[in-house]
Amino acid sequence: MSAPPIISIITPSYNQAEYLEDAICSVLAQATNLDSKSQIEYLVVDGGSTDGSLDVIQRYADQISWWISEPDCGQANAINKGIRHSRGEILGWLNSDDIYLPGAISGAIEAFQKTPQAGLIYADAISMDVHGKPLNRWRFGNWGLDELMRFRIICQPAVFFRRSVIEKAVGLDEQYHTMLDHKFWLQIARHAPIQHIDAIWAAARLHPRAKNVTQAEVFSQETFKLLDWMKHDPILAPLVQTNRKKIEAGAFRLSARYLLDGDMPGSALKNYSCAILRDPAFALKHWHRMIYALLSLIGGKHLSGWYYRIRRERPFSLAELPALDHWPGIHLPTS
Repeated sequence: MSAPPIISIITPSYNQAEYLEDAICSVLAQATNLDSKSQIEYLVVDGGSTDGSLDVIQRYADQISWWISEPDCGQANAINKGIRHSRGEILGWLNSDDIYLPGAISGAIEAFQKTPQAGLIYADAISMDVHGKPLNRWRFGNWGLDELMRFRIICQPAVFFRRSVIEKAVGLDEQYHTMLDHKFWLQIARHAPIQHIDAIWAAARLHPRAKNVTQAEVFSQETFKLLDWMKHDPILAPLVQTNRKKIEAGAFRLSARYLLDGDMPGSALKNYSCAILRDPAFALKHWHRMIYALLSLIGGKHLSGWYYRIRRERPFSLAELPALDHWPGIHLPTS
C-alpha cells in the first residue's frame, strides 16, 4: 500500500510581519480542499526578522511542520534550507507577501497525478494591492524551455515542482537574489517537461517594498547575468546560438519592464530600443509600457500614472476566481 502523497510548501520570510499571517493562513486553509490521502508539510524559514514576524510564526507553530528564525544569505538560501528539511515529492514556495487561492495545492497534486512526466507545473495568478484588493488576472501560455529562454515570466507562487528534478537542477542558485526563480525554472526545464494548467492558484501582492520596485536595477543586472549563463551552459548554449536575437530581445524587454517598475523610464526606453532592434514584433507587445515610459520621461507624470493604472488595473470578472469570501489576505470590493 503506497504512502499518502505529501506536498511540501516553504515560506521564506524576512521582516514582512504585516503580510506573513495572510500567507501562513492561505497555506493552512488548503487542507479543506485535500482528500484524506494527501498531506501538507509546511515549513517557514525566517531570516532573523526583527519586526514581529516571530510572534506571527509562533502563533501558528503547532500547525507548522518545521520552522526556524536565524540570519541567512538571502531568499535562495532560505528556500534551499527549507527544501533540505522537507519530505514531500511535490514542492512549492510561497513568499511571505503572497497567498495561495482556494484549491491551489489540491489542484497541483491532481495535475501531477495526471501528468507524471512533468517536472514543473504552473497556473495563472492574480495581482492584488497592499490591502488585498484583486487588481488583474495574469494569464500565461503553455510555455516550454524555448519560451523561458526568451524570458517569458511565469508567476512564482503559482508554480510547483517535483523533488525528483531538484537534484538535476542543483537547487536554487544562491548567487541570484531577484531572478533566482526564473533560473531555477530553466534548470528544471532543461531536464523535464513543464506544464501549464488553466486555473488560478495564487495572488501576488503589489506593494512599495516589493523587490521589483526596490531592486529594479538588480533585476535588470541579473537578467543579463542569466543570459550570459545560458550562453555558456552546455545544454542551452546551442539553443542560444540558434535563437540569439529572439532570446536577447526577451532579455532587453524584461529588463526594460523592471526598470520601468523602478521609475527609471529613460533606461527602460533604451532597453526597449535594443529589444526592438532584435525582434520588433516581440518587443512591441509592450507598446503600452513604452508609452508610459515616454510620458514619464517628458514630464507627464500625472498623465502617465493615470494611463498605467488603467492598463494595470484592467477589470476582470470575480466570477473567474474561486470563492474568495473570507479568504485570508483577500478583500473583495463591496457593491
